[in-house]
Amino acid sequence: MEFKGRDIISLKDFSREEINFVLEISQSMESVAKTGSDLLRSKILATLFFESSTRTRLSFESAMHRLGGSSIGFAEAEIASVKKGENLADTMRVVESYADVIVVRHPLEGAARLAAEFASVPVINGGSGAEEHPTQALLDLYTIAKEKGSIDGLNVALVGDLRYGRTVHSLAYALSLCKVKLFFISPEILRMRREVSEVIKEKIKVIEKSSLEEVISDIDVLYVTRIQKERFPDAAEYAKVKGSYRVDLELLEKAKEDMIVLHPLPRVDEIAPEVDETIHARYFQQVWNGIVVRMALLALILGKIE
Repeated sequence: MEFKGRDIISLKDFSREEINFVLEISQSMESVAKTGSDLLRSKILATLFFESSTRTRLSFESAMHRLGGSSIGFAEAEIASVKKGENLADTMRVVESYADVIVVRHPLEGAARLAAEFASVPVINGGSGAEEHPTQALLDLYTIAKEKGSIDGLNVALVGDLRYGRTVHSLAYALSLCKVKLFFISPEILRMRREVSEVIKEKIKVIEKSSLEEVISDIDVLYVTRIQKERFPDAAEYAKVKGSYRVDLELLEKAKEDMIVLHPLPRVDEIAPEVDETIHARYFQQVWNGIVVRMALLALILGKIE
């Protein structure tokens, strides 16, 4: 499978076999992440985050350092040359001289794909507006496979902001390649985007609901997302749906004993703190899994693993 020099922009660009391969390599990185390696010694990662980030940026930087490489970059556009008026194309043309691989997060949809067109080094989409977040979806899949033994045969519910949540778009695309039943749980105004939903429904069974309580007893994997205030064009519309769903101990009493709860983080009030101590919570384990998955991707893209 050819990953060397490849851009990672959308999960729509992946086959099931390619996803399985990435997950397999990720598993092999578990021990490497703890001991360290010089596999990517002399390689440089640039993280260009035109939108604020903590987890994704630090996860990529941690992955690079654990493989012996180094990282450069910025975490907000205010300190970048974009503030001086530089366009994205010129930024990519400049940064490609500094780094061997570039991770881009940008508030505008399509920005990551545009960046890849202008950069001669591989580009990884670290989140493009409300569009996609492919590496988050890969770590989500890795977590599901690791915790449940297999992805196939599961009932997976995506809950919350399905319209603006880029993580659920990428995850839905990926799950459509698996043998799962998918539940979309959201308020009416936050239903899954049509262009995503139409692709998914051609491949697997999808059930759309507004009530989580109605289906909770059937779910194997509960993927919770926050209602993203920063994505709403209208504050009044946000106020209508704020706090639509809350996972707490009362809800979990109705769930399967082995159901797992995932969340891309950060959370606000959609998962009660007491859930952290239950057997269902797996969202902090996702953070570690993100490191090994990104280690695998960096090693594959830079041609150190074939």
